[in-house]
This record gives sequence, C-alpha cells and structure tokens, in this order.
Amino acid sequence: MDAIFSYNFPAIRGIQGGKEYFVVMCPLRIIPKIFLFDEEEIPPEHRAQRILNKSRIPDITNYIVENPTDYVFSSITASIDGAIEFTPFRNEVGFNDLGQLKVSLDSRFLINDGQHRRAAIEEALKLSPEIGNETISVVFFHDEGLKKSQQMFSDLNRHAVNTTSSIGILYDHRDRLAMITKDIISNIPLLSRYTDKEKVSLSQNSPKILALNHIFNTNLRLLGKSKGENINQDDEQFVMEFWTVLCNSIVEWNMVLNKELNTRELRANFIVGHGVFIEAMGIVGRYLRKYHENNWPQYMKKLAKVDWTRSNTNDWLGRAFNQNGRIQKTSYTIQLTANKIKQLMNLPLTEQEQALEEKFFKGVKIK
Repeated sequence: MDAIFSYNFPAIRGIQGGKEYFVVMCPLRIIPKIFLFDEEEIPPEHRAQRILNKSRIPDITNYIVENPTDYVFSSITASIDGAIEFTPFRNEVGFNDLGQLKVSLDSRFLINDGQHRRAAIEEALKLSPEIGNETISVVFFHDEGLKKSQQMFSDLNRHAVNTTSSIGILYDHRDRLAMITKDIISNIPLLSRYTDKEKVSLSQNSPKILALNHIFNTNLRLLGKSKGENINQDDEQFVMEFWTVLCNSIVEWNMVLNKELNTRELRANFIVGHGVFIEAMGIVGRYLRKYHENNWPQYMKKLAKVDWTRSNTNDWLGRAFNQNGRIQKTSYTIQLTANKIKQLMNLPLTEQEQALEEKFFKGVKIK
C-alpha cells in the first residue's frame, strides 16, 4: 500500500477472538474528519449502532471545555471498511506488535462505541481549538460487514451497567453541592452510619435509612437549585444546620441510632424511612428558610410529635403510599407529602399547594 495515499498511525497490534485489532492514538482534531456515524433515516436493522442522542452532546462538550486540564475519555471503538496493512517496527519477539498501521484513504471508519464522544469532541473543538493536538485512544477492528458490526455493538454494550446516581455524587469532586452533601453525611453521626452511598433505593432488609442521592436531591429542593448551580456560603451553612436539626427532630431515626428500633422495622412501619419523606422535607425546609428565616428550627421541632406510621392513613394514604400500602415517590406525591407536613406544622400552603390539595381531594371523592 502506498504510504502517500493512506492514513498512517503508530499502532499496537493485539489479538481478540483469534482476530487482529489495533490501538492507536488519534489527535482530537482528526476525530470529526475520519469517523462517521449512521444517519438517522437508516432503519434500525440496517444500522450498526443506536441513533445519536443529540441532547447528550452539550453536557459532554461542556465537560471537555470546562475541565481542559483534567477531562478523561475512554477509548473509541471503530471498524475500518477498507484496505489496511500493519508493518512492525522491528521483527523481534516483544517488538513485532509495535508498528505502523496504514489505512487506505478511501476506507470508511464506522464507530461501534463512542459516537457521542465523537460528536462532543467536534463541538468542543469549535469552542477550544487548542485541544486539537491532544489525543484519544482508538481501538480499530477490520470491518467484516454489517452483521459483524452490529454484533460488536451488542457485545460492547451487553455488559455495560450505568452507575447509580449515588455513585455519581460520591465520586463527583467538582459539583459544590455534591461535596457539601458528602461533608454533611460525614459530620452528622446518624447520617454517617445510616446512609447508603451506592444505591438509589433501599431494600426492605437494608441496614441503612437513607440513600446518598435522596440527601442530595433534598438539598437541591432545600435551596431551589439545579445540579451544577452556584452554592454560596449562606446556602452551605443553612443546609448543614437543616440536617442537624432534622436528624435531632425525627424520634424514630434516633430510636434506630440508639438500637431501640431496627431499619427494617423503620421502613416497614414508618414513612420517615423512605425517600418520599426526605425530599418532601426539602420543600418544607425551603419554605421555612424563606418565610421563617430566624425561627425555622422551632418549627422543625414540631416534627417530633407527628405520627409518621403507615397506619396513619388519614395523613399519608394517597400521599406517601398508595392503597396497596406501597410507598410511591413521584414529584406529585412528594409535594402532597410536603403539603401534609406543612399543615401538621401549622404552616400555610401556597396558592399552588392549595390548588394541588383541591385536586387531590377531588380524586379521593371520585374514587
């Protein structure tokens, strides 16, 4: 193959399933130029990958642009439909898998895994062209037709498991609220002992009370923020104080801490062992901060006298749990639960909350 009329990559050769593959380092600037992905109008059975989800691209692009010194990407996997030739640098054992990969200029590169990374890199280059000389590793396989490419996509994604939101928060060292949430958990004994930092929902027999993502989501509601928004010092101080007061005010939590009640009994018999209660308290806490800035802890102490049992159907049926006794956590039920908590604390409902109550009671009468 004529090197003048070919792509030339320094490469490492490997073997998988009895077939050669090659690992190369590609400058980011050439990624959008040589890699293609299927067009949306092609029927699924004639594509080798999923349709590009364009809504994901801005987040990945911002990740690159906003973290120019410490972003990280896993390899792109691609198939080469065209002539290839690998030439070792040295024909000696231990060196004959290091060499140069030549790919004919008329070859077609098809991404099997990494099309969203490719699209985000293209957008990031428009905003920060200086990253063009940085590299990403690419694993090349020689194309063996559509069926093989489809099977590769299936195999590459078959065992992929998305991380839980709790793990994402635990490992996030950029988002300020994620870091504050972890500090709160570390500094409050009850949360430190009874927060599951990996799962997003707890099983009936879990030894924990809360999941990390429940606490984080509650903090978003407390502050009226979206993930990634700026958190000031007043916000940070309020969130820490809120959790301290809340943990001291829930009698059942302290019974667990004092070994007078186990977590299985808590979840089975009380709504305070579930995410719907925690996130509802985020709504209540935000209201207290806004309208009772100086005495909100006094209102929080009223929580100690509330009947949180599931047998208290007058308060919690249709809100925290349904007719079958199953806990239900949606935006609607979280708000309904918050409404009832506010009423039990002698706090007025907003116009929107009152409208939701009227809708709720109409539904009850219809049933």
